[in-house]
Amino acid sequence: MTQSCGPNGQTGGGCGVGLTPEQRRILHEHGTERPGSSPLNDEKRAGIYACAACGRPLFDSKTKYNSGSGWPSFFQALPDGVETTQDSRYGMVRTEVHCANCKGHLGHVFPDGPPPTGLRYCMNGLALDFRPAEGEKA
Repeated sequence: MTQSCGPNGQTGGGCGVGLTPEQRRILHEHGTERPGSSPLNDEKRAGIYACAACGRPLFDSKTKYNSGSGWPSFFQALPDGVETTQDSRYGMVRTEVHCANCKGHLGHVFPDGPPPTGLRYCMNGLALDFRPAEGEKA
């Protein structure tokens, strides 16, 4: 269940209400789910992947692919869906991906993806809410 959030991570008005403790750990504490644990890895229907905390559309299913990483992966984000910051925790430098609206942690982006972008947005499935396209079974 997702609720609307204010811009810039404001948490008033129900932002993140209905999230599980594990979703809160990932989105608000920069956690990571176990690889291979997300049912979204096997999701093949057309639709949109939105932020589980605020509902902002993040990725179109047309950009999803099987990266073999164990996490749902995409080669392109929707315009204005995500933002990135440098993450130097754990002794390595990575590019963190977060929701452009509520600033919830989604995962990381790496420069080893397929054409046309060469990017791999490696996302925590629990940070995403899949919304099937009209005509797809819910």
